[in-house]
Amino acid sequence: MMTRTSRVPVGIVGAGPAGLFLSLLLRREGIESVVLDSRSRAEIEGTIRAGVLEHWTADLIRDLGLNGRMDRLAHRHGGVTLQFCGERHHLNFRELTDGKEVTVYPQHEVLIDLLAALDAEGGQVIFGVQDVAMHDLRTDRPRLTFRRAPDAEPEELLCEYVAGCDGFHGPGRQAIPVTERREYTKVYPFGWLGVLVEAPPSYHELIYANHERGFALLSTRTPEIQRMYVQCGPHDPLGEWPDDRVWEELHRRLDVPGSCVTEGRIFQKNIVPLRSFVSEPMRYGRLFLAGDAAHIVPPTGAKGLNLAVGDVVLLSHLMIRAMRHGDRDALDTYSARALRRVWRAERFSWSMTRMLHRDPTGSAFEGRIHLAELDYLVHSEAASRSLAENYVGFPVEL
Repeated sequence: MMTRTSRVPVGIVGAGPAGLFLSLLLRREGIESVVLDSRSRAEIEGTIRAGVLEHWTADLIRDLGLNGRMDRLAHRHGGVTLQFCGERHHLNFRELTDGKEVTVYPQHEVLIDLLAALDAEGGQVIFGVQDVAMHDLRTDRPRLTFRRAPDAEPEELLCEYVAGCDGFHGPGRQAIPVTERREYTKVYPFGWLGVLVEAPPSYHELIYANHERGFALLSTRTPEIQRMYVQCGPHDPLGEWPDDRVWEELHRRLDVPGSCVTEGRIFQKNIVPLRSFVSEPMRYGRLFLAGDAAHIVPPTGAKGLNLAVGDVVLLSHLMIRAMRHGDRDALDTYSARALRRVWRAERFSWSMTRMLHRDPTGSAFEGRIHLAELDYLVHSEAASRSLAENYVGFPVEL
């Protein structure tokens, strides 16, 4: 069977936030790309995931002209509430960060907007591909091979550059020899049980709760759909969490006098183990990693999507310098510059996770230290400002 061969300046594996933003950013500068993904378009657009957009990420979406649906559907939050020892403490981000805020807009909605923009502008995304492999990455002509279906003929993309935006389990990171990469992992001894609920909002903004029974989080998806989480064992069977138990724990951990969680029909339930992960370097020859292919953060700090977008804002800028202005040396700086931003986000996410959760392997002393951290944070303007600045995010340095 003959292999069909085509050429494209940039081959992108993965149609998540990193891959689609990269494709659109390059296309706006006249650089063509092809995006490959093993999932169908319906799967990509229908997988509901959290989405807290940092201030600069929402600004980027507006700058790209993709904000029509976001401005109608999203919730703009000027702060968060921290709850511990039965009391709530509001952190006003707008006051602490010169007017900055976060935007709650689910990730799948961002992907819908990006795919629609690429459709309108002639971008190419190939869904449902199989057997994706990367070749000749240390040469100036890297290749991608794939099939559109199990019995389809193999296809080959000849590229100038390849972007691995294909998540933790994709072929991107695996294409870097184990002798050429170093991986850093932190596995937490707890997970999150997340539920989607048909109910009106219980509160006007996110609540992060440290409770003696474990962490809880209250957030809003739409005026009719709420997202709630409780700390659980990372390998708890879902069968051990019937709806009655979920509501009991949510009430215990989140209710305060005068404010209770509003119940409704739970229509989605899942358990997510928590971990932190970084793979270095984020470049191997003509391959560049971005997003979950290179790093994972626990969701406590709301950094995952924003970190992926930050990677490709930087990567697209450097690719444009290389391909439009002949400055190929600029790409040599990608890994170090991206990793500096990654480790800052990892630190913040680890710190939030450690402070808000009850570690079953920890001591009572450590539990009291975490409460002292929270008490200091909400009563010190300097500490509050530090959390606010990290939460609303820092623009990418180009």
